[in-house]
Amino acid sequence: MYYSEIKEYDIANGPGVRVTLFVSGCTHHCKGCFNEMTWDFEYGKQFEDEDIRKILKLLEPTYIEGLTLLGGEPMEYHNQQGLLPLLRRVKKEYPNKTVWCYTGYLYDKDILENFCSKWDETKEILSYLDVIVDGEFVEELKDITLQFRGSSNQRIIDVKKSEKAGKIVLWQS
Repeated sequence: MYYSEIKEYDIANGPGVRVTLFVSGCTHHCKGCFNEMTWDFEYGKQFEDEDIRKILKLLEPTYIEGLTLLGGEPMEYHNQQGLLPLLRRVKKEYPNKTVWCYTGYLYDKDILENFCSKWDETKEILSYLDVIVDGEFVEELKDITLQFRGSSNQRIIDVKKSEKAGKIVLWQS
């Protein structure tokens, strides 16, 4: 897996101060995407163990709320495989830090109904996620007043509460 950037202090992609990993590789190619260069699966740098160690160190301060995964597309199968070692370590070492994931895929239709039935990695990744912001960015629905999302079709889903309820439960700030 490749990544374009590790942001040390991010306040735009989830609550509080967060560490953000921008993975490379996306097949959605949304019109008006703010991060087109990350469509290429080999853009940026190869994600290695030293990057995992760096992220874990950045998560150490108590004022860091958690980790956010963006892209590109974290839920592309190739990226899921690359993210699993990181997520395992984050949840082991920082069980109280939240993990957010932005995906153009729909949580219910694509991830639960399709990916989970095909790939064990998807089920494991979901076990580490607290919130998913789902849905492709739609330029015609762009709204800069929305919190933590770019277009009004996107949903902020509380993964843990959704699992317990057996239906989508939206995240409440």
